[in-house]
Amino acid sequence: MLDYMDIKPEVKRALEENKPVVALESTIISHGMSYPENIESAKTCESEIRKEGGVPATIAIIGGRMKVGLTDEELVYFGETKGIRKASRRDVPMLIASKLDGATTVATTMLIANLAGIKVFATGGIGGVHRNAQQTFDISADLMELANTNVAVVSAGVKSILDIGLTLEYLETQGVPVIGYGTNDFPAFYTRKSGYSVDYNADSTEIIAKAIKVKEDLNIKGGMVIGNPIPEEYEMDYDFINNAIDKAVQDAEKKGIKGKNITPFILSEIHHITEGKSLYSNKKLVYNNARVAAKIAKELCALY
Repeated sequence: MLDYMDIKPEVKRALEENKPVVALESTIISHGMSYPENIESAKTCESEIRKEGGVPATIAIIGGRMKVGLTDEELVYFGETKGIRKASRRDVPMLIASKLDGATTVATTMLIANLAGIKVFATGGIGGVHRNAQQTFDISADLMELANTNVAVVSAGVKSILDIGLTLEYLETQGVPVIGYGTNDFPAFYTRKSGYSVDYNADSTEIIAKAIKVKEDLNIKGGMVIGNPIPEEYEMDYDFINNAIDKAVQDAEKKGIKGKNITPFILSEIHHITEGKSLYSNKKLVYNNARVAAKIAKELCALY
């Protein structure tokens, strides 16, 4: 494995010394925001983890090497470079063999984090079952990764551009526990509530860490979804954001946009319709997820 992976010395030392490490994805850097806002946001996310006593490990593929923890130079390179391919699980072998760059999705970040021994990962929102998946079979690889890879993922739920009900049904079928951090309602990214229930409401990071440890001790395969609602002060108006999403989805259908291009298109449209308010909320919820993930990782380390 080390023939293909570079672990940042700070991250390697933290893992060896049982200190809390939190994985971060790189798709949000290369595909989620424009330069230089993407770099500033990535650095802020890492800073929030450090404030909670954790060590950030932003994950990416650069020159065919799986990077676990980016240097400042690598982060800037990733933020400045255009056209970096979005790397899902299926892309990893060819990207490595061809010595190419890849921005890791939730699924690939989980995969590489698990290989490196990192147990907690913070992201914005997980992928899920797309609307009309009964016809298109468009289901994110994130869900299968959650079914098979032992990494706990802290997210603000899933975006309402997806079918939240079917996403939760899929996770249930695959045996993936969905835990609400201080909530009974599964969060819907821009809003704190979706109208769908979580499996369990955990009111502390300590109990979440204990559940992760029990799952590991019992050798129960797969990840865990921790739904962490966006802070109230950054939550968007429910009707406003959902109307924006519905319009963006309709625009995508009219233009025949499908497959891997649909999510970036819809998010761009939502950003335009909301005059940038959606991106502001997006950043704030990611920082909040990073803080909570660091607390969980710290509690988890205390159990070993």
